[in-house]
Amino acid sequence: MDKKKIAGLVIGYLGSMLALFGLVMFNSYLLMSIPLVVRMVAMIVLYWLVALVPAVIMLVDKEKLSDYGFSAEKIPLQIVVGVIIGVLMSVVLTLIPHLAGYGEYFNSGNDYSQPWQFVYEFIYCIIAVGFVEEFIFRGFIFSRVKSLGGNNIVAVIVSSVLFGFFHIFGGNPLQIFTTALIGAFFCLCRLKIKNCTLLSLIIAHGVYDALITVWSNVQF
Repeated sequence: MDKKKIAGLVIGYLGSMLALFGLVMFNSYLLMSIPLVVRMVAMIVLYWLVALVPAVIMLVDKEKLSDYGFSAEKIPLQIVVGVIIGVLMSVVLTLIPHLAGYGEYFNSGNDYSQPWQFVYEFIYCIIAVGFVEEFIFRGFIFSRVKSLGGNNIVAVIVSSVLFGFFHIFGGNPLQIFTTALIGAFFCLCRLKIKNCTLLSLIIAHGVYDALITVWSNVQF
């Protein structure tokens, strides 16, 4: 076992969890006191800080983004694949439950009425939440676990379980479980779908999250 890689993996995950806890505290007590435009920018920039420790470890260990699943080839196709995955997930996991009368269990909690709010939701979910969480879990953690064990199955399980616990501050055990399953699905997409790269998963993750808010504000 490479003790340096194991230490980097542990430090990277704990660093992300600590940064996330700080962000949750900031959002709870300070965020709404900031002017709207500044708040919109701050929400994105501060979420990027959650990935700071893994990013530093990546640079220190001289790893590349390509080692984590990014690719410079066929970028438009990668984006299309991501959009398709995100939309299909949304239809199955969010839209159908809404149509079946279970929308209250799949509500983002965002009460939007203006078009710019929905536009911002997509921007935030893709370049903040999607980017950070996919970089950490399907990039940094998945790749490190795989390099340590050489086994895709182990990498899928470990990265997905840790992804579930990443959502522990939501205070909902069911969310931890379902998020872990979604994490496993994203891993399988990366492994099994052609031209599905980490960029594709960032797009898929962001589109899926943003559409939760869209369906939450549609009258069925």
